[in-house]
Amino acid sequence: MMNITASFFMIIFHIITIFPDIFSSYFNESILRRAQEKKIIKIKIYNIRDFAKDKHKTADDRPYGGGAGMVMRAEPIIRAVESVLKKIPPKADRPRAEKIILFSAKGKQFNQEMAFNWSKKYRDIIMICGRYEGIDERVKKVLKAQEISIGPYVLTDGEIPAMILVSSISRHIPGVLGKIESLEENKGSYPAYTRPEVFKWKGKKYRVPKILLSGDHKRISEWRKKYGKII
Repeated sequence: MMNITASFFMIIFHIITIFPDIFSSYFNESILRRAQEKKIIKIKIYNIRDFAKDKHKTADDRPYGGGAGMVMRAEPIIRAVESVLKKIPPKADRPRAEKIILFSAKGKQFNQEMAFNWSKKYRDIIMICGRYEGIDERVKKVLKAQEISIGPYVLTDGEIPAMILVSSISRHIPGVLGKIESLEENKGSYPAYTRPEVFKWKGKKYRVPKILLSGDHKRISEWRKKYGKII
């Protein structure tokens, strides 16, 4: 089994949000929890309100030009990201640079290829989670952030996209899944079955395909390629 060197493979995910407590349950369960315990990944959450300078810790305000909803202010977000950047070691001391992501419905759609490439290229991935009617456009310009969308639809927040990126990128880091064969894109997303061999439900019987019971690994592999979807 491959010996994992944490200092080389570790990716640090920095998440900028106004709702830091949202992440605690998801990131402290199952595979991602174990990956953090093994120091293969690290997840840091930053509350945008901690970087607001006014006494009310204001993170949003009314949009110029009118319209419904509120827009997240630029200054607290930029201060939060700058605080993260100051703590990142100089690029000469590490093999990968940082990536700054701003979640937006109008951004480039995230895909499997990006997840794989980023897992190899970046050590620090900074994610800015939007809310309400969006984030002041000047944040993208000041930070030179890349706008990313996770799909052809609009969400109410950027916290779910952040969880998706952490999950999809982390699984490409050696040691996170345990075995490289666990990657769906390696084995193909084929139909899967487990015990019992015959499943009965409301008077009907649902059987496991006979080929999977044959023990003929070559034929099973061909069947999976035929009926699976390679990602």
